[in-house]
Amino acid sequence: MRALIVGVDLGLPDYRAQREEFNMLAKGAGADIVGQMTARRDRPDAAHFIGSGKVQEVVAQLEETQADIVLFDQPLSSAQQRNLERKFHVRVVDRVALILDIFALRAKSHEGKLQVELAQLQHLSTRLTRLWSHLERQRGGIGMRGPGESQLEMDRRMIGDKVKMLKERLSKVQRQRTTQRRARSRGASLSISLVGYTNAGKSTLFNALTRADAYAADQLFATLDTTTRRVWIEEAGQVTVSDTVGFIRDLPHTLIAAFRATLEEAINADLLLHVIDASSEQRDEQIQQVQHVLTDIGAGEVPQIFIYNKIDNLGLPARIERDSHGTIHKVFISANERNGLGLVRQAVAEFALYAGTHAIH
Repeated sequence: MRALIVGVDLGLPDYRAQREEFNMLAKGAGADIVGQMTARRDRPDAAHFIGSGKVQEVVAQLEETQADIVLFDQPLSSAQQRNLERKFHVRVVDRVALILDIFALRAKSHEGKLQVELAQLQHLSTRLTRLWSHLERQRGGIGMRGPGESQLEMDRRMIGDKVKMLKERLSKVQRQRTTQRRARSRGASLSISLVGYTNAGKSTLFNALTRADAYAADQLFATLDTTTRRVWIEEAGQVTVSDTVGFIRDLPHTLIAAFRATLEEAINADLLLHVIDASSEQRDEQIQQVQHVLTDIGAGEVPQIFIYNKIDNLGLPARIERDSHGTIHKVFISANERNGLGLVRQAVAEFALYAGTHAIH
């Protein structure tokens, strides 16, 4: 689908990185980017987010590029979206809807699909009006996957009923997860969750540690479904390792809520391995974003070891770094080249010895 990207720079110091990330999201959704433009504003315009002059520029670019869709790198209100669609005569998809769309593409498990559908319906319910009718001829494509197409004809009551049903199903899945965790706890095995910014290399590390075949790719949100495997680590014994969905800046709250069952693997873990792309220019900010989401979901107090991945991109050796108490705090590795995996196992073993099996729930 031919997409025109409209970026709105609100004066944040890291806007360039945010813009690059949005382009990755757009490509991950299958967009063919045929044009880009940036608007600089102190604050969003109430009616169109961008000013009237920029609106006309977008109209001109749409005619020139023959784009089918306009992607905004900021969240839009339902009124702003409708006003822009009236002006552009093509579908307008904001950042939240684009992330939801990618989640719809990536979710593979029954639970993952339920969670995506719930989040999409909750997002769509605020935007469902007759004003969608001028876009009904443009079925499918970015922003309209999953339940998106059929929602144009649904009324709020039907969406409400569907949301209630999905919440009940997810609640059942949540109870099943709790039962599974209790069973694992009775076996006194250490529970580890891999967390980190999207595309940091969690799934690659998960596969290397557990010899599993979880989907790993160089793209945002490659993993959406939590995968758990048992693995034997010398001096730590049998441990369970879970690979979780990657985090991203300003993750839509509807997604945090909808994916709570998945993220509970992190909340209930004994130890978090926080995987970081050591070669990213936005490394420190990404660490902060992950910590923010962990606090949001109630996992801020779970012990963490920082795994600095992709050291091969920097030409650095694998090593461990200890804090002032002599505890392993950071491990520098290349999961892709399987360099430093022994150090990760050593860090887990030391944590297990320190924690003691009596402290494991």
